[in-house]
Amino acid sequence: MLQYALLHLFGYAVSMDDLKSFRQVDSITPGHPEAHDTPGVEVTTGPLGQGFANAVGLAIAQAHTAAVFNKPGYELVNNHTYVFFGDGCAMEGIASEAASTAGHLQLGNLIAIYDDNHISIDGDTKCAFTEDVMKRFEAYGWHTQHVENGDSDLEGIEAAIAKAKEVKDKPSVIKLTTTIGFGSLLAGTGGVHGNPLKADDIKQVKEKFGFDPEKTFVVPQEVYDMYHKHAAEGAAAEQEWNKMFEKYGQEYKDLHADFARRLTRDLPEGWQNKLPTYKPTDAAVASRKLSESVLEAIHDVIPELLSGSADLTGSNNTRWKKAVDFQPPSLGIGEWSGRYIRYGVREHAMAAIMNGLSAYGTIIPAGGTFLNFVSYAAGAVRLSSLSHQRVIYVATHDSIGLGEDGPTHQPIETLAHFRALPNMMVWRPADGNETSAAYYMALTSKQTPSILALTRQNLPQLEGSTIEKAIKGGYVVLEDKEANVTLVATGSEVSLALESVKVLKEKNLKARVVSMPCTEIFDAQDKSYQLEVIPDGIPTLSVEVMSTLGWEKYSHEQFGLNRFGASGPYKEVYKKFEFTPEGIAKRAALTVDFYKDVKPLRSPLNRAFQQLI
Repeated sequence: MLQYALLHLFGYAVSMDDLKSFRQVDSITPGHPEAHDTPGVEVTTGPLGQGFANAVGLAIAQAHTAAVFNKPGYELVNNHTYVFFGDGCAMEGIASEAASTAGHLQLGNLIAIYDDNHISIDGDTKCAFTEDVMKRFEAYGWHTQHVENGDSDLEGIEAAIAKAKEVKDKPSVIKLTTTIGFGSLLAGTGGVHGNPLKADDIKQVKEKFGFDPEKTFVVPQEVYDMYHKHAAEGAAAEQEWNKMFEKYGQEYKDLHADFARRLTRDLPEGWQNKLPTYKPTDAAVASRKLSESVLEAIHDVIPELLSGSADLTGSNNTRWKKAVDFQPPSLGIGEWSGRYIRYGVREHAMAAIMNGLSAYGTIIPAGGTFLNFVSYAAGAVRLSSLSHQRVIYVATHDSIGLGEDGPTHQPIETLAHFRALPNMMVWRPADGNETSAAYYMALTSKQTPSILALTRQNLPQLEGSTIEKAIKGGYVVLEDKEANVTLVATGSEVSLALESVKVLKEKNLKARVVSMPCTEIFDAQDKSYQLEVIPDGIPTLSVEVMSTLGWEKYSHEQFGLNRFGASGPYKEVYKKFEFTPEGIAKRAALTVDFYKDVKPLRSPLNRAFQQLI
C-alpha cells in the first residue's frame, strides 16, 4: 500500500492546477537516481542527505526566479519543491545544515516528506537514532505535521500536503509513520531494506494486494490510464504556459528574452568583453581579490550569476559592492530577488544547495570558502561532477601562503584529491589574466563544475600571460630554446619559478617556465600542443607548494610539500620549506645533473600508456 500511496502522491502533485511545473527530488530509478542518465531525474543523489539539500537549492532557485520574472497576471514560476527523506537522511549532518538554512530563509515553497519507518541498514533505529525529528525541525523554523498511518491513509497524506501548501512563510515537513516492506514477510525489519524479496514472499505479497502471483512485471491498465491522463494534462498545461509566456514577451520583451536565454544555459552575447585584463606593470594583487574584480565586472552582464559564501564573505571576496542579499523580505536585510546568499558555516550544505540551484536551470551559483574546507563539502562536490552541474567553488587561502592560521587551514592534499575527480576543473591561477581565464572557462562549461584555488598573498602580473593562453590550461610563460630544464608551476609558484631563472643563470643554466593553471584543460589539448609546452629533450621539474601526487604525469621530478605546513608569516613559511627562487634553482640544478646522461630524454607526456588515452 505504501507503494500505491507514493504513486498516488506523485500523481496528486503533478495534477495540481496551481503548479506550472513539478519539481521532484530523489526520483525512483534503478540503483540510485542519476541526472543525465534517466529522463525525469533532475539531481543525482544516493549519498544520504544530498537530495534533501538539493531540494533546498531548488526551492531557493524558484523563489529567486519568481521574484525576478513574475509580473501581475504572469506567474511564470510558482512551483513547490517536494523531497522524500528517511531516517538515514535525517541522521546526516548535511540534512541538518540544509534544513537550518531553509528554515532561516522561510522557504514556504518547500515540502519535505519524512518516511518514518524506524529502520536503517543496521536495523531498528533505536540502536543509534532516538531523537524527536519533528521537534528538531520545529526548532529550525519548519511547519510540521504527522500522518500516523502512512501505509494506507491516502486521504490523510493528501490533506497534509494541501495544508502544507497553505503555509507561505515556512518550509513544511510531513512525517509519515510507515512500515518498511509493508505486506511482506519481512515487514518492519532491516532485512527488507536493501535485499530482494524471496520468491514465496513475492507471491504472497501479490496475492495480498490483488495481483496474479504467477505473473511478473505486469502493470495494471488502470495505472497506464492514470499516467496517460496525467501526461495529457501536463501537455495541456505546458501548452497554456507557452501561450502565457508568448504574451508575456509582448509586454516584457527584455525579461522574456532573458528567461528564454537562461533556459538554454547560454550566456549573454559579448559578456566576455567585461573580463578584466592586466599588464606586467599593473600592481601585484592576491588572486582572491582578482576574483572579486571579475565578479564586480561581470555581475551586471550575467544576471543569472548568484554568489555567496560559507560565512567568509570578507575573506573570500565573493560579494560585489552593490549586491543585495537573498533573504526573506520580512527580515529587512534582503529580497527574494537578491543575488548574494549567506550560507553560514555550512560548507557541505552550501555545495549541495548549489547543485540544486544549478539543476533548476535559471541560475549559475558560485560559493566561497577556504580551499581546505572544500574538503568538508567533498560529498556534494563529487556530485557536482557526477551530475554535470555548472557550479563554481571560490576556494581562497589556497596554500601555506595563508600564513599564521597554520597547518589546520593550509591545504596539502586537497588539489590532488579534486584533480583526481572526473569532470571537475581545478584552477590555480598565477595572476589576473589567468584568473579571468578561469572564470571564462568555468562560466562557459555548461556541464562541468570548477574549483578556483585562490591566494591570500599578492601575486605579480606575469609578462607572458594572456586570457587566450591560459584557457588552454597550460602554456609557456617564458621560453628559451637553449634551456636545460623546464619548470612547470601553478599559482603563486609561477612567479617564484620565473625568479629562479635568474638564479640558475648565475649557475650557467638556462630554464624555460610553464604555467599550468588547470591540468584538466591542458589534458584536453592536442598532443602536439602539449609537447610544445612540455617537450622532449630536457628534464621537467614541477613546482607546487602542496602534495606532489599527480605531477609525475607532467614532470620527471617534483618539488612540493608532502607534509603538513607551519604557522607563521607566509614569507617565512615559504622560506622554511625552501619555496624560494634559490630553493627552486637548487632542485632544478639537481634535476639537470641527474638526467644529463639520459639520451634520448622523452617528455613525461610521451609515456607509452598515455598514447592509448
